[in-house]
Amino acid sequence: MASFRALECFVAAADSGSITEAARLLFLSQPAVSHHISALEQEVGIPLVIREPRGVRLTAAGRAALADARRAVDAAASTVRSARDAATSANKLIRIASSESLTVALLTPVIGRWHVQYPDVFITLRESASTQELLQLVETDQVDLAVIPEIAPRRLNGTVVAEEEIVLALHHGYPLVDKDTITLDDVDGRPLVQYAPENELGAWIEQTLARAGVRAQTAMRTTVTTTAPQLAAAGLGVAVCPVGAIGAGFSGRVRSFTPRWVRPLSAVTRDQPEPVVARFIADLKKSGLPLPAPSLSANP
Repeated sequence: MASFRALECFVAAADSGSITEAARLLFLSQPAVSHHISALEQEVGIPLVIREPRGVRLTAAGRAALADARRAVDAAASTVRSARDAATSANKLIRIASSESLTVALLTPVIGRWHVQYPDVFITLRESASTQELLQLVETDQVDLAVIPEIAPRRLNGTVVAEEEIVLALHHGYPLVDKDTITLDDVDGRPLVQYAPENELGAWIEQTLARAGVRAQTAMRTTVTTTAPQLAAAGLGVAVCPVGAIGAGFSGRVRSFTPRWVRPLSAVTRDQPEPVVARFIADLKKSGLPLPAPSLSANP
């Protein structure tokens, strides 16, 4: 079967009447162009061009073959253009899915900057409290990128972009506010604003506390990650929550645990990310997870 390069060289030589000019147009050497045309002639079994001192001219077979050769070259060029156009179009859209607790603190600052710096890039966002749902969205190609509060499974491509602290939120008058250090034992036996089963964060917190021998008493449950610290600030108990769930202007107090309790945050893609997605992930990693407005430390 004739190669694309051989057909391209044949058409260029026919159009320009010169192997030298064809070589210049195709950024090839003259011997390379001549070799490709000779290979095409060997395949069809008959000369297609007559080589003369001042250029080339087509044989009758060459004139007959030129139209089909031109269509083949044009079709190949159209295929390349279509692929590039599709890639360019795709690169203008980033479909993101995120754990709902990470949207405001981690994603929003980066999305805001991209809105200004890359106005031609359109970003869509889906949120979920289920890590498994987020991973499924990646695996079924419904999103280009998912941000999850754990290490990515090995079957997917993952990058740790930040580290999120798990903190204790409580009313400003709660007895623990003035304690020098806060440990997991301080949660033992206390009323805890916990998360409903629909929010996987609740099960993870309960399992972690149970492994530490902590038996908290559930005061109430909420499905929304950011609601738990607000309920604790209102005096309904204490809330163990990600630092990203603490919004600006939080009316309660935030205490770090000793030792510090952290979890990794990962950007997950199905395969190696497209360049624009890789750039977004790099910006997430560079931005990190800033502390919320309330002072956050082991000491009040």
